[in-house]
Amino acid sequence: MVSELIRERLKEVPSRPGCYLMRDRRGVIIYVGKAKDLRRRVSSYFRPRANHAPKVRSMVDTVFDFEWMTVKNDAEALLTEAELIKRHKPHFNILMRDDKRYLALRGDSAAEWPRFSCVRTVKDDGAKYFGPFPSSPVVRTAKDFVEKRYGIRECKSECPCEEDHRHCLADVIRTCSAPCLGRISNAEYRARFEEACEFLSGHRPGVLSEVEAEMRESAEKGRYETAARLRDTLFALKEMTKAHFVRTPPEMRRRNVEQGLKELAEAVGLKAPPHWIECCDISNLFGTHSVASLVVARDGMPDKRYYRHFRIKTIKGADDPRSMAEVVRRRFTHDATPGAKSLGLQKPDLFICDGGITQLRATRVALAELGIDVPTVGLAERQEEIVFDDGRENLLLPRDSEALFVCTRLRDEAHRFAITYHRHLRDKDLRDRLKKST
Repeated sequence: MVSELIRERLKEVPSRPGCYLMRDRRGVIIYVGKAKDLRRRVSSYFRPRANHAPKVRSMVDTVFDFEWMTVKNDAEALLTEAELIKRHKPHFNILMRDDKRYLALRGDSAAEWPRFSCVRTVKDDGAKYFGPFPSSPVVRTAKDFVEKRYGIRECKSECPCEEDHRHCLADVIRTCSAPCLGRISNAEYRARFEEACEFLSGHRPGVLSEVEAEMRESAEKGRYETAARLRDTLFALKEMTKAHFVRTPPEMRRRNVEQGLKELAEAVGLKAPPHWIECCDISNLFGTHSVASLVVARDGMPDKRYYRHFRIKTIKGADDPRSMAEVVRRRFTHDATPGAKSLGLQKPDLFICDGGITQLRATRVALAELGIDVPTVGLAERQEEIVFDDGRENLLLPRDSEALFVCTRLRDEAHRFAITYHRHLRDKDLRDRLKKST
């Protein structure tokens, strides 16, 4: 029998890739899963007369509540699931209890003669990382391909010399540029290494076309074993060079966020990239314990120091637009209240309300009443579209847009923060009632 809580929560689950966390009555995480479509996957657990395996049925019977997080694609969901399982060690995640880490490709650009190596730990050490990736053969195939194509050395010596060459066959079979023998200058070798990195980052699609053409030519000439090998190599390279697998140093991630802010400013009509973005979300269950969250992103990155939550005071029942308006009034008038402790918030460059046109209009009316001019948009969850109320058509950004990622990440943070606070109040109310009954 599915509880009313679960039924209501299922209505909120988005049809996006992500991970879900099942909790028991104590709030303990008992299972972590991933899905290409969260709504479809999570709902499948609670369908009437679902024919689950005994382990799954036992897990479902133990679930009291659940939460989820969205990611950019199903591959990222796979990696996030592994991380969550290792962190929480849920009781029902039997198959991934070991301490296995996925393989990544590391390019040590700081070395005098850079090389690639397979590693299982991604660090912020200035190196270039590609991965981690769930399939080890994919990573090893990609490493082998770039070494041969770009003449990158395989030897582990920090500074290769003639002594290393005596024990190496790579130069003999002409897959290495042989820096140990001085056959290539450091500048030219580094240029090859950077070109290999560009390929692994997905910026050289023409290379894949060449491999595919070579595969087809081999098949046409009856060299089927060669064609099969090239087919497997092509598959591995396509997987490896997808942009979402590249793990770059912090400065590169910062550039991606900066690009997202520029795209966002252009998309919503701001004069400059927004330094301070706020996002508000409302959470309630049958109109009870109605709460709101306000989260902040500074320069595109969520900053938990400025997260705030509110209990809805003036609205009875489930009325998200009016609740949103109340939160906006309280957020922008709180610091002027005599004796009130400052919220420590700046005037936002962009305010995002989670929801469609009704939530957006309620927010804009509240701001107008206060005489505050803040660029404001809505973010409709079902289609992930930016909502305007000034005559412009709603904007559907590309799924791989950095601007969309900035918005959805902040919205998901607001959603998570609101649900966490709502669960806290609900659990507190339950404990109080249990105490009274005893």
